[in-house]
Amino acid sequence: MVVAFKVTGGERGGWAVLRVSGELDLVTSPVLRQRVHDEVAEGRHSLVLDLSEVHFCDSSGVGVLIASRRLIRSCRGRLRLILPARGAVEDSHVNRVLGALGVRRLFDVYGDVAEAVDEGSEPLSA
Repeated sequence: MVVAFKVTGGERGGWAVLRVSGELDLVTSPVLRQRVHDEVAEGRHSLVLDLSEVHFCDSSGVGVLIASRRLIRSCRGRLRLILPARGAVEDSHVNRVLGALGVRRLFDVYGDVAEAVDEGSEPLSA
């Protein structure tokens, strides 16, 4: 079963939350890039990208994640990721891709939205 790519937005505890589902690839990554830019343009500099429903991510998707991190940091904001399979589990495709490219350590990764928006919560280890 193919899951259509979708990005939905919301807010929780002062954080903008973008929930992403489907495949994050060359065709779909510009959609996420634009949504992140829109959030920042509207003054939201604390952003959670919930990737728990992303089952495939290629290098263009990783590029969007890195560009999003750079954009948020340039605004002195905060970016937190939620990865599939609670992030640190080896069967998470996105986690494996980020690890294989050596960029996993660049991101603060959390197990779910509740942890990500909790100021006292620590990110998962790389």
